Amino acid sequence: MTENVVVLGAGYAGTGAINKLQSELDGNARLTWIADVDYHLVLHESHRVIRDPDVRSDITFPVDQIADPSTRFVKDEVTGLDTDEQVVELADGDDVEYDYVLVGLGSQTAYYGIPGLEEHSLTLKSLDDALEIHEAVTEASQEATRGDPAQVVIGGAGLSGIQTAGEIAEFRDNHRAPIEIHLVEALEEIFPGNDPEIQQALRDLLEDAGVRIHTDDPITEATDEAIEFDEGEPLEYDVLVWTGGITGRDAFDGTELENEHNRLVAEANFQTSDERVFAIGDSAIIDQGDQPAPPTAQAAWQAAEVAGENIARAIENRPLKTWEHEDKGTVVSVGEKAVAHDVKPAFGISLPVDTFGGFPAQNLKKMIAARWIADVTSWNEARKSWPSL
Repeated sequence: MTENVVVLGAGYAGTGAINKLQSELDGNARLTWIADVDYHLVLHESHRVIRDPDVRSDITFPVDQIADPSTRFVKDEVTGLDTDEQVVELADGDDVEYDYVLVGLGSQTAYYGIPGLEEHSLTLKSLDDALEIHEAVTEASQEATRGDPAQVVIGGAGLSGIQTAGEIAEFRDNHRAPIEIHLVEALEEIFPGNDPEIQQALRDLLEDAGVRIHTDDPITEATDEAIEFDEGEPLEYDVLVWTGGITGRDAFDGTELENEHNRLVAEANFQTSDERVFAIGDSAIIDQGDQPAPPTAQAAWQAAEVAGENIARAIENRPLKTWEHEDKGTVVSVGEKAVAHDVKPAFGISLPVDTFGGFPAQNLKKMIAARWIADVTSWNEARKSWPSL
């Protein structure tokens, strides 16, 4: 009997898994790909669109550039997963049956119950989000004056928040726009949980770019004009962007699968509490011993390779592989500049420092994105995208 394999999501996890499954299954199963958009977005470069919307054509790739002709693609929103009937429930179309399903739907923004925050803030989880931030910043800057500049506040100083602040600073400089930028973090330092060396390097770049950094004071409420803090004075804004956390998708509200805040709990082989449901990327909390795999693009890329192979192994009744995340380092951009930290040696060449910036870091960040684009499309597409990365 030919098995039905369904992959949910067109992010790094879903796209990478489709790419792997197409080679692993080699036509020996019916493969269906379901996503709410008909393109793959290189999400870790989506902040570039905030500065220049034209970048979108270089970081989005239609599914027909990725999917084989034999792979069925369905553009629809996943609203649920019925594990008893083994069907994926869709918003508009008919249910899709599966024998094995791989959940790679990504995450949505978490607001931690902060009053008013969801109602008044923009987020950066999609191409449309990036375009909306661009439009809001443009409109606010056009209405501002040098004496009364537009106030743009970014809540959350993790990767997305830092890169968003950097792009808005580039927009401000390129357009000579009257904008003041504030980056707000509840914890004591930006880029929380990371090495102090990269934290300081990023702080230096942000301050050089004129970004005002506020730390160690959590937001307690957002109104339509200002954010309130636990201790400090309110901070008025014209544009508020929130990048402060993630939670699982609404599609898994009430699911019988083991989960934490709608993120499916998975073993290191990506199987969930149902052996026919696999989960990777931000949709999942993947067992890695002391702590789960990080919800990063890098982890999703790595996981997709093994998850795709494991589904093929499950179909063939072969033992599943165990995945172990390998942290290959961190590269963060602040506008045109970048900082790299703890990058693993390539081609046997050791790096003389743990943290570095300048052209090597900028070029490395471009290379990471280009390599991913080449893996799921072609090196020709990667070359065309290079100037925007």
